[in-house]
Amino acid sequence: MNSTVRLISMIVLGAVALMASLSAFVVQQTQQALVLRLGAINRVVTDPGLKFKVPFIDSVITIDKRVLDLDLPVQEVLASDQNRLSVDAFARYRIANALLFFQTVNNINGANAQMNRIANSSIRNVLADATYASIVRTDRAALMNRIQDDVNRQARAFGIEIVDVRLTRVDLPAANSQAVFQRMQTERQREAADLRANGSQTSQEIRARADRDVQVLLGEAGRKSDETRGQGDAERNRIFAAAFSKDPEFFSFYRSMQAYESGLKAGETRMVLSPNSDFFRFFNDPQGRPRADAKK
Repeated sequence: MNSTVRLISMIVLGAVALMASLSAFVVQQTQQALVLRLGAINRVVTDPGLKFKVPFIDSVITIDKRVLDLDLPVQEVLASDQNRLSVDAFARYRIANALLFFQTVNNINGANAQMNRIANSSIRNVLADATYASIVRTDRAALMNRIQDDVNRQARAFGIEIVDVRLTRVDLPAANSQAVFQRMQTERQREAADLRANGSQTSQEIRARADRDVQVLLGEAGRKSDETRGQGDAERNRIFAAAFSKDPEFFSFYRSMQAYESGLKAGETRMVLSPNSDFFRFFNDPQGRPRADAKK
């Protein structure tokens, strides 16, 4: 009897444990859950923790609450300036309304397919109104914001919120890139040639001005030198004249001594003069008086 009671108790406890395990489910911090009763939505669970459901009747579908990645395929876009562009982009989104998400796209794969279609269409429409230069340089951030707003507006119908849309790479196709590179290279070479020509012209102008300034400075310096030399000669002559007027005999003697010093230098000095020449008068007479026979 006791063994029978024990067996029945164990069976009951096992059944209770099984029912408890079938009734409980856990919602993680990064998840939200949909409880379906006989295939119909019963409730949406957004708070994490231990939850309960009716066994064999209710089923649970978990949906991720984290930000999800969507890498968009590379596509060609025609810009407003008729440049064909190769565009690579990505998007980040989260599931904001789990019930609407499940009813419209059902799962992540369905959501990626819808977001891929919407994002590609929005990228083509927005970039078609912009030029290549604005996409690459000037208005890139504003264009990405426009794309994000447009995709977000359409994604709300699927219970999805777009967090970010980015254009990772916008390039010309390979053939166009080579042509653009060659055009840019030719343009840079032309600009370099213009700069060199302008530099050469400026250099010649600077050299011409410098040469002219040198000639002007040399002429001015020569004129001042001549003036200074003339003034010095005049002053010297004035001093000589003043000295001569004070003592003509001494001045004559002094000038003769200077003539002897410069004319009779040591070495190979030869002079062919008459001994009675006035040049040697101080040799014959300390007073410089001419010899008596020289007068005859």
